[in-house]
Amino acid sequence: MSAPPIHIVLVGGGHAHATALLALAARPIAHTRLTLISESSQAPYSGMLPGHVAGFYRREDMHLDLAALARRAGARFVEAAAVSLDRAGKTVLLRDHPPISYDLVSLNVGATPDLTGVAGAAEHGLPVKPISAFLPQLDAMLRAAEARDGPRRFAVVGGGAAGFELAIALRLRLDAQARSNPAAFAVTLVSGGPFLATLNAAARRRARAALRRADIALAEEFRVARVETERLVSENGAILSVDRALLATAARAPQWLAGTGLSVADDGSILTRTTLQSLSDAAVFAVGDCALVVDDPRPKAGVFAVRQGPILAENLRRLCEKRPLSPYRAQRRFLTLLVSGERRAIAGRGEWLGLEGRFAWLWKDWIDRRFMARFRS
Repeated sequence: MSAPPIHIVLVGGGHAHATALLALAARPIAHTRLTLISESSQAPYSGMLPGHVAGFYRREDMHLDLAALARRAGARFVEAAAVSLDRAGKTVLLRDHPPISYDLVSLNVGATPDLTGVAGAAEHGLPVKPISAFLPQLDAMLRAAEARDGPRRFAVVGGGAAGFELAIALRLRLDAQARSNPAAFAVTLVSGGPFLATLNAAARRRARAALRRADIALAEEFRVARVETERLVSENGAILSVDRALLATAARAPQWLAGTGLSVADDGSILTRTTLQSLSDAAVFAVGDCALVVDDPRPKAGVFAVRQGPILAENLRRLCEKRPLSPYRAQRRFLTLLVSGERRAIAGRGEWLGLEGRFAWLWKDWIDRRFMARFRS
């Protein structure tokens, strides 16, 4: 009597699992069955979020159909939220759904804003992650801004690439709503430390110029300690008056991962080997924003998650076939493309490249549309 097929369960529909499913659709693993679990059948692509906020893309343009992708890969799709992992029993525990057993499991469950130490952030702030929760709240905020007595002063908290792009995109959307009176709205970008610290000097100069061109104020070294209904308060007592605060700050892994018994980093991310396996359990893989490769740590960014997908698929195959696994090696230098205005973008790479203009936007738009087209062909 032959052994039952190996059951591989992918938990979460992030970028790494999406690209892994493409690889598995092209080359299935023999004698296995595959299940994808996600709390939504639609997964947002973070690369197109600024363009959507600015009004360049429709909602459907920036979403992957996970159910269709699962069918393409021959996988069962389960729409449910994971709440824990029973490693002893090898089951994924789900909210309002029976547990699902696994032989091998991969976690790609994203991240949530790290609001620890910021009083009132959960009550009065609008977190950008998870994107699926942010989008309807964004719609409600923009509708409120159309009213005569609606919000007029907006702050984006987070001085990294995500915060910069969101501030630019929000300014574009609000200006479009204001039409003949763009001065009706004020936008401030709040950076707790140095602005865009991970980019080179040329790219930072371009970004500062883009903020000035868009009439976006920059509050640098303003470490938010408290979010209130109409103001932000810094650690040193400085006050910034705002009506709405969007939070694009550092993120942390979902809290339930800490209860799995897996080794985790300070931000709750699962610690993995370069093979993308948990340090604690070779049957558990972790990728994307909820994971950290111990020997080769990288920032939380979609560019790394997308490239983890094919390695994850290959290592699942190799483990099933009892072959040595391949290491994931993140690229040391990578191109950064940031929305900087009305169909304009900044291109930054390495220590010197920092260009800005329409050509960079066309470049970014082509890359993002090509990426999404891979899942629709």
